[in-house]
Amino acid sequence: MRNENERLSTEYSATIAEILASTEVRKGVIWSLQESSDLNVNLVLFTEGEGVGDHVNDEVDVLLVGVSGSGEVLINGTLNCLSGGTLIFIPKGARRSTRSISADFAYLTVHQRRSPLKIRVARRDQE
Repeated sequence: MRNENERLSTEYSATIAEILASTEVRKGVIWSLQESSDLNVNLVLFTEGEGVGDHVNDEVDVLLVGVSGSGEVLINGTLNCLSGGTLIFIPKGARRSTRSISADFAYLTVHQRRSPLKIRVARRDQE
C-alpha cells in the first residue's frame, strides 16, 4: 500500500481530468504523449457540433477511447457511439469522421507512431 504523501511519477502517468482542466486549448488535440518513439497517444476535445471531418487514414489502425461526454463516430457509413469508457477500433483504410453530441466530448486516439496528426475541425454549419 502506498503512503498518502507518495505521488505518482508524471513521467509514466497522467491524470486525464487534470489535463482537461489545465489546458488553455479547448478544441482539437489538447495533449499528446511525447515520451514514446513507437506509440502516438492524443487527447482530443470538442464542443457540441464539432469534430473531425470525413477522411481516410491509409497509414495505421486507430483505437479511440472515450473519456468524457458523448460523440458519434462514422466508420465506412456505420454510425457508432463513443462515450466515457467505450472503445472503438478503426482499421487502416476506413473512411471515418467524429462529431460531438455533448459539451466537452473528449477521447484518446491510440496508434502506432506516424507523421504528426492534423485534425480539421468540422462544424454543423459547414456541411
